[in-house]
Formats: sequence, structure tokens, C-alpha cells
Amino acid sequence: MHANTTLPALAATPSAPAGVVFTDETLRKAAALAAEHRRPVWTGASGEESSGEAVARHLQATAELLDKDGWIRTYDCSSDWTQGAEPVDEDSMTLKDMVKALLRTARANMSTDSRRTLRTALRHVGEGSPHGDTDTDTVASEVLDLLIKAHTGSSDARAVPWSERLHRTHADINALLAAGARFARTYGPTHA
Repeated sequence: MHANTTLPALAATPSAPAGVVFTDETLRKAAALAAEHRRPVWTGASGEESSGEAVARHLQATAELLDKDGWIRTYDCSSDWTQGAEPVDEDSMTLKDMVKALLRTARANMSTDSRRTLRTALRHVGEGSPHGDTDTDTVASEVLDLLIKAHTGSSDARAVPWSERLHRTHADINALLAAGARFARTYGPTHA
């Protein structure tokens, strides 16, 4: 494959092509960074090595989760600070009235937004999915960091802050996840 060949974004919408392109050269640079890494890239917190295929499945499941539930750059917590709860006058309320008021406040403050950030989606695949675990989450995050370091040329770059930049798009995140899955399959361990 030619060095400037682009990697397709997973399930990218045709009307929103990725603004970011991860080339085969980027993957090669990331592989070189992995070889120089301070600790084994493919070993998670359990001390066990994850296969490239297992990490690729985790990354693909993350893309699918973001496509299904939606991607959000960051969570807007400012509404939590601006919506102050009205203090309840306990002397004039029955216990039943206080519990009702508490339940109403709790319901009003519950989020119904199913969108996830990149970090949250990676974690959710690792915690409650047949496609990953906490080790593949850790390794997948490391793989994405290596790709962003190779892409930007910065040794301090990380995937999550990169994903939270104001101009970042869902298509960009899908392109990163697709590149991560390809990197894992190409350069990761082949054991089961």
C-alpha cells in the first residue's frame, strides 16, 4: 500500500468526511514510538498481554457505540452550576412532600443525553461489553496516544485532549479509531 494511502473512517457519514487523515506512514511512526516506549504497550494493568486483534475489536466497538449513541466533544457541566435547587422549607412540609420534592429535583437533574466522549466510550466498552475489558481499554488508549503522537509530532500529545479540541468532529474520531484498529491488527501481538 502506498505511504499516503488514507485509512477509511469507520461508519463515517458520507456528508461529513474526516478532516483528519491517518496515513500508513503515521502508523509506521507510531510503531517506532511503541518500540521505544518505556513499558510494553500491549500489556494492561493486569500484567497480561492483549492481542492486537482484541485491541482492534475494542476500538471498533468504541466506534460503533459512538455511532449508535452519538459522540460529544466534552460534557457541558455548566448547567449543573447554573441550576440551583430551591431550598425546601422543612417546617411547612410533610415527609411525603419532602420526598416528592427530592425525587422531582433528582429527575430534573438526570441527563437523558446518551452521547459519549471518546474516553467515556472506550471505558464503557471495557466495562460492560463482550468486546473489551479494562486491559484492552488501557492498551487501546495507549495505541490512540501513540497515533496522535505520530500524527502531531509531539511527544506530549494524547488522544483524549486531541479529541476535545473545539474543531474536532465525529468523523475525525472515527478516523482515529479506524487507524487504531488497523495499527493494532498490523503491529499488535498475534496470540489469542
